[in-house]
Amino acid sequence: MQTAGIYIHIPFCITKCIYCDFYSVAEQDDRIDNFVNALIAEIKNSDTDVSKWKFDTVFIGGGTPSILSQTQLEKIISALDKSFDLSNNIEFTLEANPGEAPLDKLQDFRTLGINRLSIGIQSFNPELLKFLSRIHTSDDAVNTFNSARKAGFDNINCDLIYNITDQSANDWKNDLNELVELDPEHISAYSLTVENGTVLNDLVNKKTIQIPDDEMQIDLYNTATEILSKNKYRQYEISNFSKAGKECLHNLHYWNHDKYIGFGASAHSFDGLKRWNNYSNLEQYILMIENDKSPIESYDYISENDRINEIVGFGLRMIDGVALNKIPDNRIIELKDSVQKIRNKYPDMIIIDNSNLRLNQRGLQFADAIAVELML
Repeated sequence: MQTAGIYIHIPFCITKCIYCDFYSVAEQDDRIDNFVNALIAEIKNSDTDVSKWKFDTVFIGGGTPSILSQTQLEKIISALDKSFDLSNNIEFTLEANPGEAPLDKLQDFRTLGINRLSIGIQSFNPELLKFLSRIHTSDDAVNTFNSARKAGFDNINCDLIYNITDQSANDWKNDLNELVELDPEHISAYSLTVENGTVLNDLVNKKTIQIPDDEMQIDLYNTATEILSKNKYRQYEISNFSKAGKECLHNLHYWNHDKYIGFGASAHSFDGLKRWNNYSNLEQYILMIENDKSPIESYDYISENDRINEIVGFGLRMIDGVALNKIPDNRIIELKDSVQKIRNKYPDMIIIDNSNLRLNQRGLQFADAIAVELML
């Protein structure tokens, strides 16, 4: 049986951050109960054949899932347990925002079997938090982390963002060092990206603000890899660092091109042959399910070329690279030819042998561009 993951998307937030392109809604807490009922119905009525899937991860993301009450989460988890075999589940992650998950709530979550917490700290700098439209403070971040420890969480991820407007090299070093002092098991260090449909995109297009240039971004990335490696965080993916044995198993499903099933407004699923996604509209999602209709908006069948390109694209983000045994034998020669064609453009960055294709540390800085040029 192939290992797989379950993803639950909770779209509710207190405020919408200017950079976020994940589907979420603010100030609609009065719809949470209706959404939870619809979500449970979607889980119960799922007709995806998962008889050969071995679920070892569950990830509840958003939005801000920690907005939900213990009772609401318990109903969702109960529905999952009745519909899917969770006996092999190893990692059960919930996302939380600083200042929005007090100790008693975190204790409740822990009693439900949630064993991994992902905290969206993003920065400890008040000016940068204000720019990102985050409503928590540095103290909130520290207090939420400490509360998570008191609640019994021994597997915690913390998110940080770099390449922010007006963020200095020292700002970034301070954020990294302050987070290292907290000593989480996992750190996700993301470069701020300008996504279509976000407030940030509008501000950049209007030239109201300017994102740091590529050279600055590379310097900040190198700072992260240097500081985190010195503190025994192994980089296993471009943006992700962990202590030994604490890699995010759920995200590894995505990067390893494994199967996963998603529930909730805007959630995506992949069964190895096709992808499908739910409506990215809370009202429509609830209405479809209340009318006994599928909340799935569209299907996308994956061609052999697309499958290979995805395996290579995702794999090149990983430190260990792409295992060539995932590529059909008749296409490996074509892939190796593509590598040779771009070697001069990316000198001494691409490593390939009979079993593996990967990028060295410098090559990882250009992983997305290299993946595009290697497309078959």
